[in-house]
Amino acid sequence: MSTLRMTSDLRRQLILSAAKRCFARNGFAGTTTKSVAAAAAISEGLLFKHFPSKAALYAEILAEECEADPDLAHLLGQEPSTATLVELVQGMVGHFMQLRDAPDQEEAQRMRLMVTSHLDDGEFARLLYDKVGKLIGPTFAASLERAIASGEATKIGDEPLNLFWFAHHTVLMGALTQLPATPCLPYGDAAAAERQLCQFILRGIGLTEAAISTHLGRQPSPIAGPSVTAESA
Repeated sequence: MSTLRMTSDLRRQLILSAAKRCFARNGFAGTTTKSVAAAAAISEGLLFKHFPSKAALYAEILAEECEADPDLAHLLGQEPSTATLVELVQGMVGHFMQLRDAPDQEEAQRMRLMVTSHLDDGEFARLLYDKVGKLIGPTFAASLERAIASGEATKIGDEPLNLFWFAHHTVLMGALTQLPATPCLPYGDAAAAERQLCQFILRGIGLTEAAISTHLGRQPSPIAGPSVTAESA
């Protein structure tokens, strides 16, 4: 690796570190690329060489946080299978549907930002979808393929990644109804609603009733030793 490359990578990390501090202190709306550049002790023009916009900066930070999450890293390191697919859906449902009750409201604010982006220019949403798709999409698609091959799922359409996004959008909308202090819709018992939502999604992506009954509700795979993700890093 050349000295130039090392310098560029280091500068990129310094910019991200400065941006994290700015976003933590001022939020997304209150942070500007000018303030991030000042915190990183560089020019705004140099910042733009690494990140074309504030949205790109924020999306990169969120992607790094996802990659650093030990539970997600462990799950993505599992052998693709029906069990992995179900665990992935359960994790997604649990994460989003429990945002309203989380002590840290930062995640809820991020979801609001994601929704606002859809109603604005869509830049932040496009960037985040791209990063999430690259991070989780391959495990989802490979696990669904294994489930189909084993007879635990039927093939639906020719674009398996679309099924991942349909599942994601369903959970996102369900979570939005619960964000206000007074939920927009009363889903009843939270745990029962989460299970019902998991069943709805798993049926929608083609899993059989027998597979859902077998795998839904099982204990997540234990973290034991380095995962495939960790080994390949």
